[in-house]
Amino acid sequence: MSPSPEPSGARPDAHRAARPASLHLPAGTAARGPYAVDIDPERAGWTYSALRVLTLGPGELHSFASGDSEWTVLPLAGACSVRVDGGIFELRGRASVFDGVTDFAYVPRDAHAQIASGAGGRFALAGAKCERRLPARYGPAPEVPVETRGSGDRAREVRNFASADAFGCDRLIAVEVVTPGGHWSSYPPHKHDEHRPGAESVLEEIYYYEVEGPHGLAYQRISPSRPGGADLLAEVRDGDAVLVPDGWHGPSIAQPGRDLYYLNVMAGPGPEREWRISFHPEHTEGYA
Repeated sequence: MSPSPEPSGARPDAHRAARPASLHLPAGTAARGPYAVDIDPERAGWTYSALRVLTLGPGELHSFASGDSEWTVLPLAGACSVRVDGGIFELRGRASVFDGVTDFAYVPRDAHAQIASGAGGRFALAGAKCERRLPARYGPAPEVPVETRGSGDRAREVRNFASADAFGCDRLIAVEVVTPGGHWSSYPPHKHDEHRPGAESVLEEIYYYEVEGPHGLAYQRISPSRPGGADLLAEVRDGDAVLVPDGWHGPSIAQPGRDLYYLNVMAGPGPEREWRISFHPEHTEGYA
């Protein structure tokens, strides 16, 4: 990846505005315009990471300008077509996030895109402010690396559709995680809020949650990694989002009998697009 013009040794605080009033955004509280969730860097109080969730009825379409950000269009439920840069990507999608991996489309910065759905559905737009304009592309579902991370009641499925080593973006990193009911994920607690070459990268992160079945819930913890840092213990439900500007995040705890899904959207100022984390010193067991 080409180095960015950002100074490689910059502290994360130098790239953030004031922290928002709440790190937990319950369903509906981040809605704006056509989006059920619309988190841009200004709303989040940082510089890069963004997330939109769009619902389309049968036959509806939605147009948007990508502006100074790159985006992936990821079906959460349903299929759609994405028209961008003179081409059309037909996304087969899926019935729900619990039905497996989906295909997706990459929309570069400085583009005009249109999403259309014959049968309707819900679609996540994971975005990051960036410098380079890369080609619009299609991401086939069979090419998405899927891993089982952890073991026992810490086991979960990670779908690395736009991880740093799986799909080329300028700054955006995005993955999906499905945690079985009763399991812990985002565990051990870890962080990525310091630039330490080869050891840790600075990444702003958004969690977006869906819970299987009616009345499902989960819990999310963020604990401070520095004085005055992010601190949250929240009961999260279907359609909620959580912002992670800094701090040890995890665990994410799924209700027994209710599988938990979350979409992680990350981006940061580092000279390389990479996901490097540090584990909490009181939890040294890693992902075993």
